[in-house]
Amino acid sequence: MKENNFDFYNDATLRSYNLDESIRYQLGVLDSLDSFTRKHSENVANLTCRICERLKLNRDFTIYCTICAYLHDIGKIFVPQEILHKKGFLTDEEYGLMKSHTTLGYKMCMEDPKLRPYANGALYHHESLNGTGYPSGLTKKDIPFEGQIIHVADEFDAIVTKREYKSHIGITETLRMLAEEAQPVPRSIALKSIESSTKLGRLNPKIVNALFKVVIEDTEYEISCIMDYMKYIKEQTKRLELISNYNLKMQKTKKSKKKEYFKACIDSLLQGGETLQNYIYVYEELLAAYLRKKETVNALFNEIKEIKKLRNY
Repeated sequence: MKENNFDFYNDATLRSYNLDESIRYQLGVLDSLDSFTRKHSENVANLTCRICERLKLNRDFTIYCTICAYLHDIGKIFVPQEILHKKGFLTDEEYGLMKSHTTLGYKMCMEDPKLRPYANGALYHHESLNGTGYPSGLTKKDIPFEGQIIHVADEFDAIVTKREYKSHIGITETLRMLAEEAQPVPRSIALKSIESSTKLGRLNPKIVNALFKVVIEDTEYEISCIMDYMKYIKEQTKRLELISNYNLKMQKTKKSKKKEYFKACIDSLLQGGETLQNYIYVYEELLAAYLRKKETVNALFNEIKEIKKLRNY
């Protein structure tokens, strides 16, 4: 099981990477866009970092790729909001404007000396190895490795978060419909789509393989966290069952000293906001929560099985 998630964006991590105030300010530029794009950028950066770690890339290149990934959609600041948030497919003209976020983001980075080193993330994250990407239709030999990594992370998060996919390349109508209907989109569906793109020659299979491992690792970590919470619920239900036992004995006894004893035991077991009048309700809520978490864990285990069927691990 994975013990923790790498959080590139907390203040301590940013300080450890020696990013100056100007870079930190620039990393917050997407706040002026919309919360969804900002969250998407964070997700892609986190995935990119984890993929780099799985590929055993050196620390400096991992940091570089992570910042590139955070800034990969910075050009969307210049794309009209009605296009960014349009539901359904874009017209050819709208799609042309959407695609311009790559070159606009690149230009913005190149014009800022502090962002210039990370311009490749903005320019290359929609280029495909088989030449079907944009803005330049480059092929594998001409696409920087950071662009190839970010492309995989970007495409995966776009599907999982139900972001309307704008590239019009390589994702089947069936998968698109499944993604629209699922709440949330199962990771296996997203990975199936990524696998399909890989077979078409769009994505680097080595990077996709690393993504699969990251997703399985994160799913196992999520299961571990939920099971820890289920353990906590069990402890709380046992405590409430003991309260119920003492309460029953208190109701049955006629001796005042015993009533006082049982009442003291109950008071020592009650926790914040709980009373003799509502502890049963708390108990029932905890049992319901336990059952919901159990269903979630089972679904996640099944999800891992489905993911492993897609590739051999």
